[in-house]
Amino acid sequence: MALAADPIASLIDTAFIGRIGPVEIAAVGVSIAIFNQVSKVAIFPLVSITTSFVAEEETIERMNTEAIKVQNEEKETTKELTQDDVKLENLENGSTVKDEKKDSASDDSFKASPCKHTTAADINSNKSNLKPQKRNIPSASTALLFGAVLGILETLLLVLLAQPLLSLMGVKSGSPMLLPAHKYLTLRALGAPAVLLSLAMQGVFRGFKDTKTPLYATVAGDLTNIILDPILIFTCKLGVSGAAIAHVLSQYLISLILLVKLMQQVELLPPSVKALQFSRFLKNGFLLLFKVIAATICVTLAASLAARLGATPMAAFQICLQVWLTSSLLADGLAVAGQAIIASAFAEKNYEKATAAAARVLQMGFVMGMGLALLVGLGLQFGSGVFTKDINVKHIITIGVPFVAGTQPINSIAFVYDGINFGASDFAYSAYSMILVAIGSIGSLFVLYKSGGFVGIWVALSIFMGLRAIAGIWRMGTGTGPWYFLRK
Repeated sequence: MALAADPIASLIDTAFIGRIGPVEIAAVGVSIAIFNQVSKVAIFPLVSITTSFVAEEETIERMNTEAIKVQNEEKETTKELTQDDVKLENLENGSTVKDEKKDSASDDSFKASPCKHTTAADINSNKSNLKPQKRNIPSASTALLFGAVLGILETLLLVLLAQPLLSLMGVKSGSPMLLPAHKYLTLRALGAPAVLLSLAMQGVFRGFKDTKTPLYATVAGDLTNIILDPILIFTCKLGVSGAAIAHVLSQYLISLILLVKLMQQVELLPPSVKALQFSRFLKNGFLLLFKVIAATICVTLAASLAARLGATPMAAFQICLQVWLTSSLLADGLAVAGQAIIASAFAEKNYEKATAAAARVLQMGFVMGMGLALLVGLGLQFGSGVFTKDINVKHIITIGVPFVAGTQPINSIAFVYDGINFGASDFAYSAYSMILVAIGSIGSLFVLYKSGGFVGIWVALSIFMGLRAIAGIWRMGTGTGPWYFLRK
């Protein structure tokens, strides 16, 4: 639900902007494609490895705490047994009378001064023990530092290079989409630090298996966005700029809520710079960076090709794409849950638990995909008027419905397998397999775009998701990499 909340807010954005006109919705579609491409390249690797690393560290810390507790209990047991042996020896030596006198004297002393053994230091010690101890998770501090730095860099990149990036996406200087697209992109870029920080913190909470906190924060921010949209777009007459400002404010609210909650649970200031896991993050982060570039470049290229078809096809493509991504992210929620559980299971070396978790999320993912296919197909076929009143745009949307709905089961399986591989820390395979999938998909995009236009683009996107699902099935199906134990 947390993963789907933001795309749902984007859908509502799309519905409000669609009331302005097809040119504006097409322009915003191009801008969102650019923003999402850069954001995913910057943050997706960080979020994915943060969830796995935090889950592993939290599990190891819990196991160490339990081991120390067992050791202390064993020491107490040994101490009690030793004391019993001493008492038995005293009894055998006939010293019970002396012990009784000592005990009697001790009891009289306690009665005379009942508070003698309860000092202020003992009371303060008990109070401190009752306070919940903050966790020491180095991965959390490292993730936040990377998120802040990457967010600032993304803002500078999008503000300074907005014009060339839009031109690269097919919005040339004479296009009517240029002005609204430029306004939306530069304003939306100001929220990049908040977006990256909030996603990094969500990765930390998911590693703790706490999915409620990110949900509450995201819903609070997105409700703010939905409330501000009509006020800024129509009442204040800011148009697409108002939509961008509403989105930026909502992202900063989400970040603030998550930061306050995280500071209550985790020591965010590490004891030293050495405690920060830069090398581990960079090594696995670069692997996933290649995966994300390969994955998102296919979707971004599809949006760019749709923009070249004109404002009307691009408007229809943007609506179909937002619905496609929103519904698919529900399956990604299962992937995140599976990732956290599987990462903990691998840290415990509990391979039976890892296998059971993987099997269950795959079953649930497939069932969810079938349900989404029916829901999205009917909803988009009969509810496209929610997003636009333009007859031509609605006609093109009906052409895309079979692809948007039909690929839902495939999308669900592909996303779930991503989570399974991340949970097993199989980042290298995820990266290299995605690069091969992207090469084939990009080739099919160009070929099918020239021959089929709008339909060709969606056929190529369907091929892209199908190849992603096959890559995931291959890894577990062959029992290779971290899943070698499945062959035994």
